[in-house]
Amino acid sequence: MSASDCGTGGYRGFRTAVVPAAGLGTRFLPTTKTVPKELLPVLDTPAIEYVAAEAARAGADRLVLVVSPGKESVAAYFDSNPDLEAELRGQGRDALLAKVRRAPGLIRVEVAVQRKPLGLGHAVGCAEPLLAEDEDAVAVLLPDDFVLPTGVLGTMAAIRRRHGGSVLCAFDVPRERISAYGVFEVEDTDDPDVRRVRGMVEKPAPEAAPSTLAAAGRYLLDRAVFDALRRIVPGAGGELQLTDAVALLIDEDHPVHVVVHHGERHDLGTPAGLLRASVDFALADSDVGPELRRWLRDRVERETT
Repeated sequence: MSASDCGTGGYRGFRTAVVPAAGLGTRFLPTTKTVPKELLPVLDTPAIEYVAAEAARAGADRLVLVVSPGKESVAAYFDSNPDLEAELRGQGRDALLAKVRRAPGLIRVEVAVQRKPLGLGHAVGCAEPLLAEDEDAVAVLLPDDFVLPTGVLGTMAAIRRRHGGSVLCAFDVPRERISAYGVFEVEDTDDPDVRRVRGMVEKPAPEAAPSTLAAAGRYLLDRAVFDALRRIVPGAGGELQLTDAVALLIDEDHPVHVVVHHGERHDLGTPAGLLRASVDFALADSDVGPELRRWLRDRVERETT
């Protein structure tokens, strides 16, 4: 692991995925006094491993974890553990050994330190010194946004190769719930699931929302975003917002598109969201699912009688 302190045609694929992981996880206290939120499991696997696997499948060969001081242990999850592996091998526990080896074999992991909590835009900017000069795009994956199925980042990369610029992920949200999200103002393209973005509105009233397409936590950003981050004005608390940088690029006619993703989204930043994701994964698990399904059915019946 290495650490860094933060102070239209011909588009190549991205090689680096940035994962902002500097938050304190206050909604999960007291657990997060000692366990980083990103290592809390969805069923039996930390959310950060799912994110790393998603990035690797889409073509990334490096994951940059942006962490606050003291959270470098998140990156340690991707280190191998020879003693544990030897113990499991000696016990003949091959299935468990494969699980332990899975994360270290996924992707190369590096760390950037965000020394002050100055917003998502600032966190993304902390990864810039780690990029090679020839990298013209970077993926950003928010670990709290669990986007299922997990192939959307690959689709976004294909759209960037076609249209250039930056590509974001969007969900079609019922209008009555739209005020909880950042919402895109869009125009159609020849693909019903790809829209050109003309503006963004944060948490609009339902009747004022320019569309029902809400931002999800997946971004494939042209490297121009770092210049935009240096030019935007900090908001409340001195924070730099990534959406403000994207909005600046849109104003300057930088091409920005959204891919409308048809699937599910779990908010792993709340205990309820993490629980729902774990239940979904458990129900799909051949070992755990059948018994859990029976228990849930009986539990709901008792609740309603």
